[in-house]
Amino acid sequence: MTSTSNDRRTKRDLSKWWESAVVYQIYPRSFADSSGDGVGDLNGISSHLDHLARLGVDAIWLSPFFRSPMADFGYDISDHTEVDPLFGTLEDADALIDAAHAHGVKVLVDFVPNHVSDQHPWFRSAVTEPEGPHREWFVWRDPAPDGGPPNNWTRAFSPEPAWTLDERSGQYYLHLFLPEQPDLNWSNPDLVTEMHRVLEIWLDRGVDGFRADVIHCIGKDDRLADLPEELVGLPAMLQDFGPGTHEQLRALRALLDAHPARPVMVGETYVLDPVTMASYLGEDDELHLAFNFSALHCPWDAQRWRREIELVTELLEPRDAWPTWVLSNHDVTRHAERLGSEARARAAAVLLLTLRGTPFLYQGEELGLVDAVVGEEQRVDPGGRDGCRAPIPWVADPGHGWPATPWLPFPPDSERRAASAQYDDAGSMFEHYRRLLALRRRTVALRLGEQELLDAPAGVLRWRRRHSGEEIEVAVNFTGDAVELAVSPGRVIGGTSLPGADLPPGTLGPDEARIVELA
Repeated sequence: MTSTSNDRRTKRDLSKWWESAVVYQIYPRSFADSSGDGVGDLNGISSHLDHLARLGVDAIWLSPFFRSPMADFGYDISDHTEVDPLFGTLEDADALIDAAHAHGVKVLVDFVPNHVSDQHPWFRSAVTEPEGPHREWFVWRDPAPDGGPPNNWTRAFSPEPAWTLDERSGQYYLHLFLPEQPDLNWSNPDLVTEMHRVLEIWLDRGVDGFRADVIHCIGKDDRLADLPEELVGLPAMLQDFGPGTHEQLRALRALLDAHPARPVMVGETYVLDPVTMASYLGEDDELHLAFNFSALHCPWDAQRWRREIELVTELLEPRDAWPTWVLSNHDVTRHAERLGSEARARAAAVLLLTLRGTPFLYQGEELGLVDAVVGEEQRVDPGGRDGCRAPIPWVADPGHGWPATPWLPFPPDSERRAASAQYDDAGSMFEHYRRLLALRRRTVALRLGEQELLDAPAGVLRWRRRHSGEEIEVAVNFTGDAVELAVSPGRVIGGTSLPGADLPPGTLGPDEARIVELA
């Protein structure tokens, strides 16, 4: 980067806390249960903030805990400003926010702007009063000439149309997800005002920002044209919805920037194309951060990851924008399961936490959890994502710290993987993550430094981070074979080996990752 870019980067270091943060995603249903009903809740989260402080994360993102019929487990909201009784009360939410801040942990909540529940008062009004004010808060269209859906869009989780006929009015309403999740019409200014008010209400309650669910979908063109032939059959939510989204994102950014706390918004821009993903950052006037899902789905291959990093750098650096990195979340198979070995999962943790950008951890990955085995009779999620949403085992006894049988089965090997069994065990996955986060916190080059990819043997990814006189080199062996590597002179300060291990200077072991402070 030029010296001007470096100057701008230095100034931004002080104000944009999310650039140096590690964010931890909490799926409330599966984190911790305080009420004894088998479902995690807000007080359960509050009771385990010491775990997060011990781990060393800087912020938590809470998946939805708002009032909901739970057709999509909270992503079908019937009241954006109330806590669902399953999770507690507004007072519990306030207490959690205050307690997190007392631990030095910031709080992001889910903002679900594309759709609501069909039980939301807005939609009920839209159906029962076709001439009423809420009708245009949703997307309605007359049937196609053959009486079928208005276009060829299909919904998520199913090859079925993204449209449902309202028998009363004879019109179809759009739902990119379940029929119980009607899409909102962001072309309506009254709807936009109300959704902005939702953000303001939670900001007034003290949250530090938002994760915005499928936010790329909100700016739909009024024409709602058919998808081109090559995209037919894919869920319509994967498409780029065009200029309307950017207009709405700029308005949302202006609202956030005007708030004294300068909150952050990270977008779930599930488009799989990094070029489109980067466009939602605008010129530092749209999203602050955008999830890069092509990296989430990138195979465990050094060359593929190198190309991914190069592309992200090429797209974001000219915008002076900041990357994000994530390996697991509540929608995908856990990466420890995908990678197939604990050694590889440890190397992946080094990759995630030393690349330039903001890393997002998903609850339980610091314990090395894999997906639960969920029998047919236990499956409840419409998208088949139950396995990655299994409850956290807190202690090694059969109940694992849950006062009642949880809503989903525990993941395999929960006795050994329980949090209490891993604390202070130098060889545990938890302590591996804790060491990496501590190293990142005390090393400015790993938090904010520039990044340079280096030459490396086949199967190895190697890069260097620099900032304020610090130089750190990282090498990750993506293979199960030892690799000869000309290691730069310096001191090993982290990686997959235990502290104090005697490491061969010219060899990177199978699935090994090594972090070196250069001399």
